[in-house]
Amino acid sequence: MDQIHNIRSRFFEKGENISQIATTLNLDWKTVQKYVDMTDFNSPASKTVSEQRFCPKLDPYKPTIDQWLVEDKNAPRKQRHTAKRVYSRLCKEFKGFDCSYRTVASYYAVKRKELFSGPRDGFLPLEHKPGEAQVDFGTAEFYENGKKRTGKYLELSFPHSNKGYLQLFYGENMECLLEGLDAIFRHIGSVPTELWFDNTKTIVTRVIRGGGRTFTEKFERFREHYRFKAVFMNPGEGHEKGNVENKVGYQRRNFMVPVPRFLSLPDYNRQLLALCEEDADREHYRYNETIEERFQEDLKQCHSLPTIHFDLTSRMPITTNKWGKFYLNKGMHEYSVSPRHAVSKVNLILTSALVIVQDEKDHEIVRHRRLYGDTKQQQMDWLPYLKQLSLRPRALKYTGIYDLMPPTMKAYLEGCSSTEVGRVLKTLTELTDRTGFESAVNTVNHALSYDAKDADSLENLYRRLYANVPELPPMPLQPGIPKINQMSAHLIAYDAFLKRKGGVNHA
Repeated sequence: MDQIHNIRSRFFEKGENISQIATTLNLDWKTVQKYVDMTDFNSPASKTVSEQRFCPKLDPYKPTIDQWLVEDKNAPRKQRHTAKRVYSRLCKEFKGFDCSYRTVASYYAVKRKELFSGPRDGFLPLEHKPGEAQVDFGTAEFYENGKKRTGKYLELSFPHSNKGYLQLFYGENMECLLEGLDAIFRHIGSVPTELWFDNTKTIVTRVIRGGGRTFTEKFERFREHYRFKAVFMNPGEGHEKGNVENKVGYQRRNFMVPVPRFLSLPDYNRQLLALCEEDADREHYRYNETIEERFQEDLKQCHSLPTIHFDLTSRMPITTNKWGKFYLNKGMHEYSVSPRHAVSKVNLILTSALVIVQDEKDHEIVRHRRLYGDTKQQQMDWLPYLKQLSLRPRALKYTGIYDLMPPTMKAYLEGCSSTEVGRVLKTLTELTDRTGFESAVNTVNHALSYDAKDADSLENLYRRLYANVPELPPMPLQPGIPKINQMSAHLIAYDAFLKRKGGVNHA
């Protein structure tokens, strides 16, 4: 019994899974499974559950379930299928699916690679008044236009009705918070009377003994503009806003499994709001009414949107270095401006997705996709630098910009004659201005394969790759037009003609 107690304690109290327990105790996993599932110690464990796990009725769908779980190996832990999500997808994607949830869950239990965490300490349930909302961020992976990203999504939940909304972003900062809240407020057409937050550095700059807080100026202005009361949890007591904590996990499992793929993040965020509305049609977990019906009580206590639009961006001045660049995020993220604005002050406008650079007269110079993460990254707009280099081609190798160029482009320029470098740089500038720097690099790569080291060849290769000239079909011939055979050339006749004129042309 000590061994049995050890197995069950590891599973139910410590949250270890079947494989971990079997490896640690040097037991067969079937033995561990047997004692984890055992409910009656006066008699052998029932075999009913084991028989249900492999119910033949589920056989046509087992390959599909297995495929989903295999794909989950490459998905974040919090975006993997649960038994409920597997059952939901089977019902939705297979017409006539009639297996019970219990059958699906039993089969899933055998195939899954991870188990739910062990039991947590309990807390007394809190009663939440209508119009109150809670705010938190969750992490999720997604594919935008084929590129995999790891981002953050803002979650806003209403504990009284259990309705929640989310908006997905590339990261987590002040701009993401304010844009997400504003989008949700405008979607529901009103503002909650009270919002509960963690003590995130995005909002709180200092926690004062006795419960006070020092806020960032931008958040204080936002709070006053939308007229809501901000409530902050005690440090380390995230369970105080347990409704939004649960909603973060619920909506990730139901809206972001499998890992979402889309072309445009703004379009997908609109889809997420629509999914939240559909989800609210289900029955409330505690009351005999739907979430949407209870949400109407929340809306009655919310107040109207302000008539004046709030500027959700952040603005800051910054000085560029001698290469016309600047750094954000403690020097980890590098952005270009232009050589013309080297060692000069520029103004930045920051949104959740963009970094917009303006000169001192508020004229836009360049805009970049905003970088996120704690790794060194660079955003370059090559056009102004190529324009500058095309005017001074002899200074090319003595500039720091030359070292930043892709290796293939440097190799190509090194192979050009000194008189041709200026023309090539001018051509590269024109190509970049048309369709971007990547298309110019791709054209150079093709030119290297053909050993073409002049501007005219670059231009011709670019037209072949990017001009998108339609290929016309052969012209149909009308009946009655005679077929003319191809004439053959007799070069001997030309030689005889040239000799009569004074000699053979050897050019």
